Amino acid sequence: MVQNTRPSLRERKYARTRLALAEDVTRHLEAASFDSLSVKALCERVQISEATFFNYFPKKEDLIVYLDRLWTLELNWYGEQAARQGKGLAVIEALFRYTSIQIQKKPGLMAEIIAHEALSRERREGAEITLAERMMAFSDLEGIEGLSDQSLETLLRVSLETAIEAGDLPANTAIPAAMVGLVSIFYGVPLAVQHSNPAAIGAMYRQQLELLWGGLQAVAG
Repeated sequence: MVQNTRPSLRERKYARTRLALAEDVTRHLEAASFDSLSVKALCERVQISEATFFNYFPKKEDLIVYLDRLWTLELNWYGEQAARQGKGLAVIEALFRYTSIQIQKKPGLMAEIIAHEALSRERREGAEITLAERMMAFSDLEGIEGLSDQSLETLLRVSLETAIEAGDLPANTAIPAAMVGLVSIFYGVPLAVQHSNPAAIGAMYRQQLELLWGGLQAVAG
């Protein structure tokens, strides 16, 4: 968890540069692939040297890890808001609903994050999102400064366990199988319909979740 104290000038400069790089990459991804991104051209646009870039991100691929972590932090915030309104399945459904909106807003970015997750042989969490970055990137999200940025899998598992405790799902629900179903829906639906009908992702998420809940109820007897 990030300590909630005022960032120093150096910390704010560090955050501003990393976020500027992230913003430029996000724009690039709406028109082209990550593979086509030139570090040299990126540095020219953000007005930093290549040496400075590699001080911030040792590898080009670390940019995707960083963008993924920014997105996951924001997802945590929306999950916390949803948890204030309901528990368990309601939180999971809210996370999927928020994600469908983000995919429509930034289809290129989300496609690259999904591809990165699929191709990565090992999970890389990257550097923690600093307080200064949180304050600059999410100035309109109250309370995000001290929020833990749990992984997507942790968010889903905790909400699933809460749903079982609340009686929304049977007590003997197979959590590992349910997690495979949730993660498959989360990443699989955008891959299946993003190019043909991206506006349908939200509705397809809802349909697939209803099928999963029904299946888990049936299997548990």
